[in-house]
Amino acid sequence: MLYLSLTCLLLLNACVVSGTEITFELPDNDKQCFYEELEKDVKFDIDFQVISGGNYDVDCFVTDPHDNALYNEKKKQYDSFSHTTTMKGVYKVCFSNEFSTFTHKVVYLDFRHGNEEPILDSMKRSTALTQLESSCVAIHEILKVVAESQTWYRLREAQDRTKAEHLLERVTYWSIGETVLLFVIGIGQVMMLKSFFSDKKGSVAATT
Repeated sequence: MLYLSLTCLLLLNACVVSGTEITFELPDNDKQCFYEELEKDVKFDIDFQVISGGNYDVDCFVTDPHDNALYNEKKKQYDSFSHTTTMKGVYKVCFSNEFSTFTHKVVYLDFRHGNEEPILDSMKRSTALTQLESSCVAIHEILKVVAESQTWYRLREAQDRTKAEHLLERVTYWSIGETVLLFVIGIGQVMMLKSFFSDKKGSVAATT
């Protein structure tokens, strides 16, 4: 069983799907684009999510080599997009934070392209799969689900951590403000009481 698992793991690298996962900062009033040259009839998939900044939203658009819009969405927190190319050329994926005046964003992008070939060359035949081939396919699919789940949990953890840090910052500032206000009120009350006694002492001296 151990030999079967190791064999399957070694054979899982036969896929030709290419992908890029990046996390980048997008300043306010700025736009950032990514370029990829693709052949005709190649499927590509895009997943993105705003991890931190403002209302966790960003503008995103995708264009083909002739600058025709394939995808154009405004103020999205996260989304997915799939497309099969109809021509060879450079495809562009852009993220815009131009609507924001003072908050920068941190964006996660997953760009995948290519068709997934069979794990083994013997799987290209029309006959039924052997037990080894079926086990390899099952392990491969499970590993894909595990990888996607880990990515999703990492994004949620990063987003929740950012929200917690912002909440801590606001609570800290609020506490400092309350402390300063308490001291100001206390000093004001002391000064006010002192002025009452000063006025009473002055009036007694004048009467005498």
